[in-house]
Amino acid sequence: MKNRLPSLSSYGAGWSANRRIAVVAVVVAALLALAGVVAVVTGSGEDHQAPATTAPAPTSSPSATEAAPEPSSRSGSVPKPPQISEPVAYAKAAAQMLWSYDTRDTSRDQQLAGMHTWMTTETTYADWTSVSGQVPDPVLWSRMADQDQHATAHVTEGHYPSAFKQALADDPSAITEAYIYVVTVNGKQQIVWKKGGGGAEERALTLAVQCRPNQDCALAALAPNVTQ
Repeated sequence: MKNRLPSLSSYGAGWSANRRIAVVAVVVAALLALAGVVAVVTGSGEDHQAPATTAPAPTSSPSATEAAPEPSSRSGSVPKPPQISEPVAYAKAAAQMLWSYDTRDTSRDQQLAGMHTWMTTETTYADWTSVSGQVPDPVLWSRMADQDQHATAHVTEGHYPSAFKQALADDPSAITEAYIYVVTVNGKQQIVWKKGGGGAEERALTLAVQCRPNQDCALAALAPNVTQ
């Protein structure tokens, strides 16, 4: 569809090399390499033409060197991370958070700060670049705000990809180093803007979620592609 309004889930080039190496080393190398087992899942549902003043999504992500935001008590419409210790449930909540935003009452800095609260505090495994890359650059965020653009999301299901389950079956002890689980989530995003504009699109996302025993889960990274 031409001139479609951009959404947060359209951005990001993927994991940085050093973070990928760290995660691969302690989780499941065969899965997180993604080169041979990942298939990109795309698809569009019912949608409508965006205002002519809105630019399409850029092909490049924000700077990979963008620092994590300072802690803040204000995160606009971004929900706080839930206290969940089950990987699939947490991944579904995280995906819904990433697919939802409201430029009417949330600045870009607030969006980033709110998202950062979902991240694991273990810096060895936290790939903030892959997550912050979901947010448009400041200029595009401002243009979205000019149109009062906001989005809600409905998650339909979440599951462990078959490659992850197979790798875990082959080496059950691999998970006990970092307790990082790979989860694919599917859902639908509804975007709304001024003058009755709007659209809906199917979404899919593969997340790395850290869930240590007797602790709440946290987001570690987003995969650059989707694996089922």
